[in-house]
Amino acid sequence: MAANNSSGFNCREVAGKSGVWSQHAYGRAIDLNPVQNPYVKNGVVSPVEGRRYADRTLRDPGVIHEGDAVVVAFDDVGWHWGGRWKHEIDYQHFSATNR
Repeated sequence: MAANNSSGFNCREVAGKSGVWSQHAYGRAIDLNPVQNPYVKNGVVSPVEGRRYADRTLRDPGVIHEGDAVVVAFDDVGWHWGGRWKHEIDYQHFSATNR
């Protein structure tokens, strides 16, 4: 994530859950601009390079917001945005399964 690579298929386990395959391993998830759209849980931001982007009032290039063209496009094909999750927020994540 620190390299800010957008990614789709990635045969890997869910971070912190040994033996549980990520939706990326099945081609059911895509991450976009992980630095500008970090994963946030309990105040911890990942990647750490994305700390300033946890402030979602920022309108910098690559920062995804509700109603943006990318969110609408994924909505249109039935995919879910991790930026809408409640207990953890994964602004970079779009998935077919909402996981």
